[in-house]
Amino acid sequence: MKKALLLGTTGVAVALAMLAFGFVAGSPQVAKAGTAQAVQTAQPVQTAQPVQTAADTKIDRTEVEGIIRDYLLKNPEVLLEVQDALEAKQKEEQRLAALGVIKNAKDQIFNSTFDGVVGNPNGKVTIVEFYDYNCGFCKRAIEDMRALTKSDPDLRFVLKEFPILGPDSQKASVVSMAFHLMMPEKYGEFHNALLGGQGRATEATAIKIALSLGADEATLHEKMKDPSITEAFTKTYDLANKLQITGTPSYVVGNEVVFGALGQEVLAEKIEAAKAAL
Repeated sequence: MKKALLLGTTGVAVALAMLAFGFVAGSPQVAKAGTAQAVQTAQPVQTAQPVQTAADTKIDRTEVEGIIRDYLLKNPEVLLEVQDALEAKQKEEQRLAALGVIKNAKDQIFNSTFDGVVGNPNGKVTIVEFYDYNCGFCKRAIEDMRALTKSDPDLRFVLKEFPILGPDSQKASVVSMAFHLMMPEKYGEFHNALLGGQGRATEATAIKIALSLGADEATLHEKMKDPSITEAFTKTYDLANKLQITGTPSYVVGNEVVFGALGQEVLAEKIEAAKAAL
C-alpha cells in the first residue's frame, strides 16, 4: 500500500512539474536592458507584439521527468511528507464521517436492548465495545474493561456482539444473546466466563457456561431461535460498516471511534475526554 502511494505521489509530482514547466514556457519573455527589444519597447507601440505561448515551445517530457526523478532521489522526505499529509486527511475524513453516524444512530449504538451492560447501568459516560468471543485481542482487553469499570463508578460499559471470526463465533454469540434475553442480570458473569475462558468459544462451551449460571436448557434453546437475534446481528453489521469498523475490539467513546486493543490508559484518556465534552 505504501509503495503504491509513493509511486502515485511521484506521478503527481511529475504532473505538477510538467504543468509548471509549461506555464514558464508560455510566460512572456522579459526584455533585457541593452538589447534591441529593450530599445524598441521604449518607443511608441504601433501594433501588438505576438506573445509566446506554451504551444510555441516543445516540452521535453523525458528531460523534465529526469529532473523530477533526481530531485526526489535527493529529497525523498518530500514523499513521506505527502504520505503523512494524505493519511492525516483520510483520518480526519473518517472521523467526521463517524461523527455523523454516531449522531444519527445514537440509540442503536448506546442503548440497544440486545447489548449487555456492565459497570454502572446509569453511568454518565458510556463506552461501547464491538467484540468477538474468539478474538485473542478481545480476550486480553477484557482486563481493561474490568479495571476501568472498577476504578470509575460513573462508567457504563456496553458489550456489542460482533461475531466476525467464523461459525463458532456466530453460534457462541447466539447463545450469549439468548442468555441475555433470559438472565440479563447475570450477563456480565457469562461474558467474563466465556471471553475470559481458555480455548475456542463454541456453541457447546457457551451453553455449558449458561447452564452453570442457572439457565434452563430447554428455555435457552428456545430463545436461541428468536428471530430478533438475527435481526440484531444484521443491524450491528450494518452499523459497523457505517462506522468503518472491520476488526475487534473496536470502541465507541463519546463521539469517537477507537480501533484496536490500545490498552487501559488510552481508553481512560478517551473516557476523560468524553466526560469533558458533556
